[in-house]
Amino acid sequence: MPDAARLVSALSLALIAFIVSGQVIPLMPEGKDFGYFTWINVALGLVCGWVVMGKRAGRGVTAAINNGMTGMATLVFWALFVQGAYEMFRLAMRNRYGGPFEALAAIFTIALDFGRVLLAPHIIATLLIGGILAGFAADSAKKKWR
Repeated sequence: MPDAARLVSALSLALIAFIVSGQVIPLMPEGKDFGYFTWINVALGLVCGWVVMGKRAGRGVTAAINNGMTGMATLVFWALFVQGAYEMFRLAMRNRYGGPFEALAAIFTIALDFGRVLLAPHIIATLLIGGILAGFAADSAKKKWR
């Protein structure tokens, strides 16, 4: 059921995904073509905010913080998985893998490599503060517009 909390959650996580994507790009190897990297992450932010955070909003301050952290963790997980799968597919088209199981295992290896980039202090701070603020925004929207 669409409501203001779902909309605010989706827009909040999409904004955070956009900001963090901009912070990640300079930390990656030079010359890498990012293509739709930012926009895929923004779309994942919209979906995670709508599905994960929106339905759990309006339960108080502690729940709002937990909701924001859960939404942010879900966003990071799916972003790493989707970007890892995309990179695996790109490499598979260049015959870099010996078989399908090696290619599927590479998704997780690539996602872990991308996840190491997220361990920069400014990215962790952005994710934590952004998740908390997104949780508060969703909680406030749920209480204000029922």
